[in-house]
Amino acid sequence: MRTNDVMSRLEAAVSALGDLDVSAWPEDTLKEQLGELSAALVALDGVLSRVADEVRARGLRIEEPVSA
Repeated sequence: MRTNDVMSRLEAAVSALGDLDVSAWPEDTLKEQLGELSAALVALDGVLSRVADEVRARGLRIEEPVSA
């Protein structure tokens, strides 16, 4: 997959996660979805850690963007 395609998909994933507001979910819905949500968050954490480690292994830093 081309780099631009990957970056577009990454930005779309960030946007989708930004739209996620579990505080608005009814308690029953959260309890019902908790297993699936937990699995997704753990998988996401693992992938993000791997990518960050690969960037750092090339001697680069991951920095938080400075807001304007």
